[in-house]
Amino acid sequence: MKVNLMENMTVKDVRAALRKVKTVLVPLGVVEQHGYHLPLSTDIHNAYEVCKRLSEKTGCVVAPPLNYSFSGGELPGTINISPQVMSLVVMDIIRSLTQQGFRNVILVLGHGGTENLNALGECTRLFLRQTPHSDIVLVVAPVWEFSRTWMRAVKKHDFHAALIETSLMMYWKPELVREDIQVDKGKIYEDMKLNQDNYLQVEKPFDNKYVIPKLRQKPEIKVGVMGDPRGANAELGKKVCEEIVKGLSKLIRDIEGRK
Repeated sequence: MKVNLMENMTVKDVRAALRKVKTVLVPLGVVEQHGYHLPLSTDIHNAYEVCKRLSEKTGCVVAPPLNYSFSGGELPGTINISPQVMSLVVMDIIRSLTQQGFRNVILVLGHGGTENLNALGECTRLFLRQTPHSDIVLVVAPVWEFSRTWMRAVKKHDFHAALIETSLMMYWKPELVREDIQVDKGKIYEDMKLNQDNYLQVEKPFDNKYVIPKLRQKPEIKVGVMGDPRGANAELGKKVCEEIVKGLSKLIRDIEGRK
């Protein structure tokens, strides 16, 4: 099948697609730090490239990617918008797509983040609560959860800008991958390999459970890689991509085939 990218389609094209499928994919990314070897757009590609392959396989329409969300990182190049703003934009996108006839909206996440995931969960539940009599299906699909290889790597503390993400970028955008592989020095690197949220510095004016902590990126972070990118290769990226597409294609077929 051809890839149905909405930004390249006409009104007539979208009408024709809606006669065949009722599912639209919305790629969600972020502009954020990915070390010295990967571009700031890595998570955008993680979502958008998967969606292109899903469209080719299933015929679904791919909405233009939402490139901005909340990273929490503070290194140069990272662009944060608050999770609340992101979730309101996503709700309006869902509302617009369903008003024109799509019944199944799959939010394909190339970027996670605790704050982002919480906001997306809240906004999708609220949307459905406000449209109780509709037959709309909403899906929040983090791409990594559809790859056994990626999830095994996560269990081994392969997180941000490390082996899997580097391999994926070498597969679909090799021209954007640099050879300058560096990591942060000392304890902070080891801490971030243990837990992704260890990049945060937590401060309270005094210790009391009712006092809200102030969170910021630890100032000693200069690179921001969470894991070990060495050994990354395009073949591994292809394998991970194929696993994601296979898993999400099955989900799409199940949703499209429901009565």
